[in-house]
Amino acid sequence: MITNDQIRVKLIIAIRESGITQKELARRIGIAQQSLAQYLTGRAMPAVDTLANLCEVLDLDANDILCIHEFAEKDK
Repeated sequence: MITNDQIRVKLIIAIRESGITQKELARRIGIAQQSLAQYLTGRAMPAVDTLANLCEVLDLDANDILCIHEFAEKDK
């Protein structure tokens, strides 16, 4: 089962590796920096459209962020 914490950790790693600041990332996807901070602390989860925008700006595959590959391999 995929957990919110797994998604949160994947986002944290992706943002860190991108080199983009939280402030800049929030600006690029059109949300408040405080909202992004809540996603990264686990107090909130991004809406589907926000998650899609995060993936686009960070050049990520949504399947990786959602741990789909890991989940599919466990089912084999």
